[in-house]
Amino acid sequence: MLRILITGASSGIGAALARHYAQTGASLILVARNAERLERVAGDCRAKGAVVEVARLDTRDRAAAIALVHRVDAAQPLDLVIANAAVNGGNQRGEVETEETAFETADINYTGSLNVVLPSLTLMLQRGRGQIALMSSLAAYAPLQDAPAYSGAKAALVAHGLALRQKVGPRGVKVNVVAPGYVKTPMGGELKGWRPLEMSADEAAVHIAKGIAKDRDVIAFPFVLAALARTVLLLPEGIRRASLYAFRFQRRERR
Repeated sequence: MLRILITGASSGIGAALARHYAQTGASLILVARNAERLERVAGDCRAKGAVVEVARLDTRDRAAAIALVHRVDAAQPLDLVIANAAVNGGNQRGEVETEETAFETADINYTGSLNVVLPSLTLMLQRGRGQIALMSSLAAYAPLQDAPAYSGAKAALVAHGLALRQKVGPRGVKVNVVAPGYVKTPMGGELKGWRPLEMSADEAAVHIAKGIAKDRDVIAFPFVLAALARTVLLLPEGIRRASLYAFRFQRRERR
């Protein structure tokens, strides 16, 4: 049975993935900053028969992230690592996001992901097996003017993930990039704006798990929105700007 580490596992897609993979014999390491919510998710997973370890961690803490990966992998080698922890960025008044928000968003969404992914990759390469999924977004293909740092960090995960996939695939390690559209989560609930084809976190988890099992390079969904998003960067600027105008949003205060 799989041994899986999931970051951002206390709510949203991360929690849904934890519950999806939870079954008798499964070993889950659930990582997040909010200990109380994380324990609730862990309890749900244990009730389904999984062995669960929780770790309160801010993925921006590189030393702590590396130590965690090495510790849990030494106990039993990791089969799958899902780098999911993220924040939205943006601005509550629809203004340009502040420097503080932009740096926080980039540090959590991109650098924080690498703090977990890269030590996991090193260990997987040493034994010639393993799988890593990086949680990006369709905003990587259709950048949102109200979330430039979020869009940029998610685009970086696409580029980094696909480059790694080419490099390490022949050495037995699989790398997948996940690019969801709008998903109904507490993080998504921070946004005030149009959210077409929004799906539940449980539905998203099913899409993601199927794509991981099939070792797809990019797991992008829903299909219609993904197809449209992936053409946006090919459009002339005027058309691109007009097509993305409807996707403006403002950010509510975090709960």
